[in-house]
Amino acid sequence: MEYPETADILIRAAEPGDATAISALLGQIGTFEGTLQLPDMPVASRLEAYQRVDAQGCRLVALSAGEVIGFAGLHVQHPSLRRSHVRSLAIALSPQGQGRGIGKMLMTRALDWADNWSGVLRIELMVQADNDRAIALYRGLGFVEEGRHKGYALKGGCYIDSLSMARLHPNPPRINA
Repeated sequence: MEYPETADILIRAAEPGDATAISALLGQIGTFEGTLQLPDMPVASRLEAYQRVDAQGCRLVALSAGEVIGFAGLHVQHPSLRRSHVRSLAIALSPQGQGRGIGKMLMTRALDWADNWSGVLRIELMVQADNDRAIALYRGLGFVEEGRHKGYALKGGCYIDSLSMARLHPNPPRINA
């Protein structure tokens, strides 16, 4: 598969050495509001999680001029064998990365990993119900809304709803005869 990239954007696997930049991205104004991260948290509060190598997941970064401006991860949500075919999606973009197609680049690469290399059947995500741009991206990549969670998270002093969305593998693996 060819990965959509531009001359000024590189998508690659996240390395343990990227943990500081990923944590800083997640805490950045203009980024944290669309996630469940909190403002004014020390970068060190997330380092351990992003330094850890996850052999069952996929973590990607988007780089512009050598700086991390985007992150996407597919994570095992539950260690049960009965849910080993499921990954949870997390994605975050800096304000400089938003509206430039970088989210789609990250998602395309992560979906290729899930569909063609790791035996993932189902990808789940939660998205704030007021995040129209992200919802449109997810729908365009085959995600469907499965439910609405009222008062799911606190954002700027108000409880907001979130949508649960999921995507099933569009063409599950089979034996090549």
